[in-house]
Amino acid sequence: MARAPGSSVRLKLTLSYAGFLVLAGVLMLAAVWVVILRYIPDGAIAHLHPSWSFLANNSDPLNGFASVAAIVLAFLLAFGLFGGWILAGRMLAPLTRITHATRMAANGSLSHRIQLPGHNDEFRELADAFDTMLARLEAHLAEQQRFAANASHELRTPLAITQTLLDVARNDPDCDTDQLVDRLHAVNTRAIDLTEALLLLSRSDQRSFTREHVDLSLIAEEATETLLPLAEKRGLTIEVSGDASPTNGSHALLLQMSTNLVQNAIVHNLPEQGTVWVTTSVHPDSVMLTVENTGKKLAPHSVATLAEPFLRGTERMRAHQAGVGLGLAIVKSITQAHDGTLALAPRAAGGLCVTVQLPAASPRIDR
Repeated sequence: MARAPGSSVRLKLTLSYAGFLVLAGVLMLAAVWVVILRYIPDGAIAHLHPSWSFLANNSDPLNGFASVAAIVLAFLLAFGLFGGWILAGRMLAPLTRITHATRMAANGSLSHRIQLPGHNDEFRELADAFDTMLARLEAHLAEQQRFAANASHELRTPLAITQTLLDVARNDPDCDTDQLVDRLHAVNTRAIDLTEALLLLSRSDQRSFTREHVDLSLIAEEATETLLPLAEKRGLTIEVSGDASPTNGSHALLLQMSTNLVQNAIVHNLPEQGTVWVTTSVHPDSVMLTVENTGKKLAPHSVATLAEPFLRGTERMRAHQAGVGLGLAIVKSITQAHDGTLALAPRAAGGLCVTVQLPAASPRIDR
């Protein structure tokens, strides 16, 4: 943005300091002059300190006083300009460091930190806030770059498979057309699922949704009912419990979050006789959705990475069940978009416990 050139802040502060000092000097000299004229008799002037001799030796004391006042004011002005310049420079030094860091960040260097020393004040609060912003931007940029690389790899896989199938079919005139169509359909379906997951993840990251009053417990029940046939097919039991859990958010996104959690608990469970627990609870300032499932024992270090995009956990994957690797990543993104937190922990008996905590909303009163 182009701006007209102007005076620097340091110069403005210097002139302000000098002007204030000169003004104070003028007021002080005026007060002295008033005191001399009003409270000191003419005959007493001769008995004043020698430094006031100009009043006694001059028929017009105002001229002598004015000359001395001019000298004093000139000294105050010079002292104010010099001292003000030095003081302004010292006071604005932190701002110079902040400006330098801002320019480096604007040029793409997000690793630089101000790290302003000294006790806490307004400049240091600004510097600390800027350092925190840079750290978050750097982490977000690294995450976006990693996500873009992983997304490109995941999208390239179905395209490469499709290209291979078409090349084989073109070179084999006796190939089974029906089998080729089935394989292409399966690969295309996976590519569509991945694309839709990426779009949903982008939507939740941008927080481009309308908030409304919703009940998290009803959303969890809706997601469970939708996935009940899948659980019955795998011989699993789903137990749903909890109280009404009012919050504000997008019904569609929260339903997608709940569906992903329940589906993840069903898919990554015991081969048979497994259980999924879906629980909602209400706290003074938050509501919680907890989804637990039986399954294999998980290492804590692997659980910590399950919410990262495209990191599925090798011990949790099966060839016919592997999704697009964005299930828990979408859950994490939707949770953060609703100002909530996501916690993952391995169960001692095996399986996973996922807890979503969202800000509570006041219960809606229907009239």
